[in-house]
Amino acid sequence: MTLSGKAMLAGVTGWPVSHSRSPLLHGTWIARHGLDAAYVPLPIHPDDFPAAIRGLAKSGFRGVNVTIPHKEAAFGVCDEVSPRALRAGAVNTLIFRDGRIEGDCTDGFGFLASLGGYDPASGPAVVLGAGGAARAIVAALLDAGCPRLILVNRTPERAEALARALGGPIEVRDTAPLEGAALLVNTTSLGMAGQPPLQIDLAPLPAHAVVADAVYVPLETRLLAAARARGLRGSDGLGMLLHQARPGFEAWFGVMPEVDEALRRIVAADIPPG
Repeated sequence: MTLSGKAMLAGVTGWPVSHSRSPLLHGTWIARHGLDAAYVPLPIHPDDFPAAIRGLAKSGFRGVNVTIPHKEAAFGVCDEVSPRALRAGAVNTLIFRDGRIEGDCTDGFGFLASLGGYDPASGPAVVLGAGGAARAIVAALLDAGCPRLILVNRTPERAEALARALGGPIEVRDTAPLEGAALLVNTTSLGMAGQPPLQIDLAPLPAHAVVADAVYVPLETRLLAAARARGLRGSDGLGMLLHQARPGFEAWFGVMPEVDEALRRIVAADIPPG
């Protein structure tokens, strides 16, 4: 597709950024909707981040996604941030509007959307990990009505700090009590390619429980394989990756895109087996 002089521009910034699947994802949506638009990778050194972002905002860009190591710096460059970004303590989406930089966090939205018909109010959730991904997911679960959330982390102090920051019905444990849990979420790097597997016995989970893994390299982690072997519904990290991109695309290009099996196959084909 040939771009005109009025083309809508957005992109993804990180250092490095060559690993990002966002250009493939957004490029597929742009082609589907026949938009006069482009979404490009933007490698920006951390020292240059504030000035570069302000330059993009003044150069006609509609906004950018933000990945490692810029998520903390992205907070500082914003003129305002959304309530869910404040709650999650992170910004992964910048929107340039009327000379201002707005920050949003779409990870929690993406996580819940990736679970399909799962109802957070259906029962307790157990979340493994207490990093940035955990905070966004925990905040989204609580705000969607999760009645009780158990947070399990290798460093209890970090989990306690997260519980204090978010408030609500959060318990911090050193082991994962799975009896009666409606949802188990792994937000750690365990199970990721090159990392040790996550060691956990899923036997206590009830038959209706959902098991979610934020890892998407490989797509089928040992955790998800074990869940499916027990007849439990599993959700991999690719779903969260695809769905978290939708609000930014809508803000920049004026269309809320859909996540379907064809899109999933396109992006999954770009992910190594692990």
